[in-house]
Amino acid sequence: MHTSLPDFDMPNDEQVHLAAESFRLLADPTRIKVLWALLQGESSVACLAELAGAAPTAVSQHLAKLRLAGLVTGRREGTFVYYSAADTHVRGLLAQALHHADHVDRDLPADPGGHPQRHLPREQRA
Repeated sequence: MHTSLPDFDMPNDEQVHLAAESFRLLADPTRIKVLWALLQGESSVACLAELAGAAPTAVSQHLAKLRLAGLVTGRREGTFVYYSAADTHVRGLLAQALHHADHVDRDLPADPGGHPQRHLPREQRA
């Protein structure tokens, strides 16, 4: 039935697997906070730990997983590593998730033409 629709399209199995893995990694409040902070600029583990209200060792473990998933990158400077969000896709994922959460939290109707970028730091809004 669906295949008879003119613009029907399904992602391939690899795309589905990778998307599910990204969502799995984002399903943690500390990781959401860390990524949100990184969207505003690069940061060290210590600073991210303070912003996320978590222990530096826990934040370091979260960052390692996020880096392996390609959601964050690290830049070494001496003995310090400074992390940043990998690309604009991360920004889009978080903006959409936060926009949806805002609608659920405030019991707002679906907003297909809405502006999820309002959840982004001002300097990153289009």
